[in-house]
Amino acid sequence: MTEIGFYHLTRTKLDQALPRLLGRALATGGRAFVLCGEAERAKALDAALWTATEPDWLPHGMAGGENDPLQPILLSTADTAPGNGARFLFLVDGADSARLGDYDRVLDLFDGSDEAAVAAARRRWAAAKAAGHALTYWQQGASGWEKKG
Repeated sequence: MTEIGFYHLTRTKLDQALPRLLGRALATGGRAFVLCGEAERAKALDAALWTATEPDWLPHGMAGGENDPLQPILLSTADTAPGNGARFLFLVDGADSARLGDYDRVLDLFDGSDEAAVAAARRRWAAAKAAGHALTYWQQGASGWEKKG
């Protein structure tokens, strides 16, 4: 089954945490698909990834173009098979996927200061556990991500 990590944002915003996690995925030679809950968020993340300083280069594009197969990172609001062959799925802003089993690793990032987001993450955790996926829980701490479970 797919390994799913739940990433509880407590110290930084998504647009600050996501580039570092995407950088780690790319460092392994992997490709990523970022599934956003809304189009405005996808546009904002697109801009944020171009100006990220750590790592300083995150080549990416919005899904649905002719160059999708060339993109190491694709952003989308549609839960479709990624055109870049991504093995990493990043779920942001409460996005959920019916295709979890298509990926080697899923990272579900949620805002710890939003009670509704935390409750929704708990529901996704329960559903993923019931489906038999391997789960881990990470929380931002003073020295970075801390594995809690």
